[in-house]
Amino acid sequence: MTEGFATTQVQGGYAVGLPSFSAVPPIHQTAAYEFSSLQEAADLFALRKAGIIYSRNASPTQQILEERVAALEGGASAVAVASGQAAVAVTLLALAGRGGHIVAADQLYGGTVDLLQDTFDDFGIPVTFVDQDDPDAWRAAVTPQTRALFAETVANPVAQVLDIRLIADIAHEAGVPLVVDSTVGTPALIRPGDHGADFVVHSATKFLSGHGSSLGGVVVDQGTFDFGAEPERWPQFTAPYQRFGELVLWERFGQGQAFAALVKSKYVHDLGPSLSPFNAWQILQGIETLDLRVARQSSSALAIAQHLAQHPAVSRVNHPGLADSPWHALAQRYLPKGVPSVFSFDVDGTEDEAPARIARLVDELNVFRLVANLGDARSLVAHPASMTHSHLTSAQRAAAGISLNTVRLSIGIEDPADLIADLDRALAIA
Repeated sequence: MTEGFATTQVQGGYAVGLPSFSAVPPIHQTAAYEFSSLQEAADLFALRKAGIIYSRNASPTQQILEERVAALEGGASAVAVASGQAAVAVTLLALAGRGGHIVAADQLYGGTVDLLQDTFDDFGIPVTFVDQDDPDAWRAAVTPQTRALFAETVANPVAQVLDIRLIADIAHEAGVPLVVDSTVGTPALIRPGDHGADFVVHSATKFLSGHGSSLGGVVVDQGTFDFGAEPERWPQFTAPYQRFGELVLWERFGQGQAFAALVKSKYVHDLGPSLSPFNAWQILQGIETLDLRVARQSSSALAIAQHLAQHPAVSRVNHPGLADSPWHALAQRYLPKGVPSVFSFDVDGTEDEAPARIARLVDELNVFRLVANLGDARSLVAHPASMTHSHLTSAQRAAAGISLNTVRLSIGIEDPADLIADLDRALAIA
């Protein structure tokens, strides 16, 4: 039976039954699991049988979360890990393999840029950054070693909307998958897999959770990319898996499942970015109200953006719901349910004046909280140039559309009138 979004977000992945008949998914707070026999243990360790060995790789609570998010995204399988950063890392590591190359958008969260240009470079995985709005740049950056294209559905903090179908077509022409970070988009507003993305990543810490109390990340395999079409390019899936003898993941698990098997048995197992059962449980609670929260946040954010666009102290508002946004047409195409509630604006004035003005503005806000997070029930403010994107060079910030005057907002579920009043008062003082 096909279920609607709201039904899936409340009940997906969990069936009431033994041993407790709990109506709510329980927390399986244990490090390990007892095997019925040595033969069962051997079969599980050899991947001859599916099951849970140890909570570093999975827990029953985590599996419910994985099934629920996969269902919401219309995907085939999912892997939940300790954070959104870990989800991006294990996904791209699994796809790049040995000697692989990644093409990524300029318009990314600053921590992701740190990962790709610094740590991946240490690992010997080169990453080429391109303007996400330039299809020729994407095509030109692809090499025979490229193994994935990577971007965000709606970029943080300038809210550029990705033309998912266009970039997916470029990826598929090159014979590689498109990986999309849809943390800001959420499956309540957009499902990238419906537009050609092959893997969808979330920081579950953000909108999926919604309460800002737990870290977590999820990657969903849409089950659309065929690693078997060019097996020589994807030996991690199509050649014998060294630690498991002659086992071939693509033959054993197949399309839509082999990727999850590799990520859990190698990258999560070896590197240990494990999601705790308690955090998985808290994220599940947040998902139950996802569409209700996101609808309110999206509506409030648009009203606030429209107000700021008329404010004399504001020189620019980066919100694709506004008719003059360069990404307005793409927002109408890809986000008919509403535009995400994370956007930014530039305070009027020169960049030389920016540090003192921005500091006064941010410190005067009372309803908005100065927090390095987004997607919370609370409305949050951040200054990207000195916080989330502070490690970027001035050229990289410019390429991402960020100036010293840029202020990021993440709109929560408070009364919009209170948020507008808070901004007006702080802008007047600053």
